[in-house]
Amino acid sequence: MPRVYTSQSSIHGTGVFAADRLMPGEIVLKIDDSRVITDTDPLDTEKGEQEHHGDYLADGKVVLMQPPERFINHRCDPNSYVRTIAGDRYVVTLSEISPGDEITYDYCINGDGGTEWSCSCNCPNCRKRHLSGFFHLPEGVKVRYLALLEDWFIAEHRGEVEALKARLDP
Repeated sequence: MPRVYTSQSSIHGTGVFAADRLMPGEIVLKIDDSRVITDTDPLDTEKGEQEHHGDYLADGKVVLMQPPERFINHRCDPNSYVRTIAGDRYVVTLSEISPGDEITYDYCINGDGGTEWSCSCNCPNCRKRHLSGFFHLPEGVKVRYLALLEDWFIAEHRGEVEALKARLDP
């Protein structure tokens, strides 16, 4: 039985919603990373492939997000995050999610970039404007997200992550 479904979102366009109650730490869905974007196999816009559906991973690997995960919207106070387990990526719950609740994650976790965008999550802690990288987040948010960072992201940004941890534990 599917744990999620897509429907109209109050955050943006289509969203992903819980079909049943999900408890903290539960796997919501496995992410389909099968469509790797490369120089020899670029995006095919005639098939509807769009750059903003790309997910940037370790060592410059870019995958095209597939439904339903491509419809998970950003929220500044997310209820899920992405975790790699035995080589596969999964969406995992951060908090209890009730049936019908939209599943969200913060696009800046494991993000590295400077793309600026406006947020429409409307949560009480909404940051309104974003730069797409983890290290652009406010200090308190970075601290909260440290445990959610993927091993590959930590390895690729070891110096910055260690400096952040050093500021926490002088």
